[in-house]
Amino acid sequence: MPFTAKSGKFNASINTVEFGTGDKAVKIGGENVFPLYSFDAAIENAPKVGIEITDFGMEHEPECIKKYYEGCATLADMARKAASMEGVDFLSFRMEGGDPNGANKSTEELIGELKEIADAVDLPLVVCGCKNVEKDAELFSKAAEALNGKNAVILSAKEENYKTVGAAAGLAYKQIVGAESAVDINLAKQLNVLISQLGVDSKSVVMNVGSAAVGYGFEYVISTMDRVKAAALQQGDANLQMPIITPVASEAWGVKEAMASETDAPEWGSQEERGIDMEVETAMAVIAAGSNAVILKHPESIKIISGLMKELV
Repeated sequence: MPFTAKSGKFNASINTVEFGTGDKAVKIGGENVFPLYSFDAAIENAPKVGIEITDFGMEHEPECIKKYYEGCATLADMARKAASMEGVDFLSFRMEGGDPNGANKSTEELIGELKEIADAVDLPLVVCGCKNVEKDAELFSKAAEALNGKNAVILSAKEENYKTVGAAAGLAYKQIVGAESAVDINLAKQLNVLISQLGVDSKSVVMNVGSAAVGYGFEYVISTMDRVKAAALQQGDANLQMPIITPVASEAWGVKEAMASETDAPEWGSQEERGIDMEVETAMAVIAAGSNAVILKHPESIKIISGLMKELV
């Protein structure tokens, strides 16, 4: 007897969120099917790929990354070079040096660098902090002001600082607010509710539900994303229908498989190939689990993931 396929599309859908301005603005979300299920219904907005640079420039990067920025004298030069690379949809600037337990750079210095980057490129911007909740609250508030009119993503507000970040980014300067939780669907939902109670439009919120490099507790990341998408689409839970952005670069390039030099681990082969493999595998896995955008570092990783999205969606 003939087989009649049953459609897997849902009545509920993920919110469509646009960030950036003008012709370079990008949209993420909007789908009413499970990740990459384009055979069930058209996916209007394919997952997007961003490239990350940090305030340290090339200081802490492996040689296999540095070679792509040869000749860049400033962060603005790096931003322009990054923006020109194949497959890049948006630019992410991580203010890593703001950590009080690290370089402890001043807010003024970091926001000055952010402004230079914003003036140098016309790509949509995602701003990441230093992972210190108190310093990030200050950095994100100033970043939202500095990028007024840019419709940038401020990634991310946490439970400890969401009031400050949400009020500045989502209310005062109408940026997109990222809600960051630690690999737990209940925490993700709770934070979304709290941010909406501040008055931030749910259509101006994205989620970072947590990330890890493949092989490093990664099953928790995947299961959380699966549950978030199932609740959003199957159950129609409006508090989990925000699209997901996942910063992959800092996780994938922070593990020994990517960072161990060929001198220290000759049996592992090329460090560059290992790093690219780790980044691509992590990025593709989170996209398959529900991430609507990923932030990567190596130009080859970006090229590969961007090409896969064109073939799969």
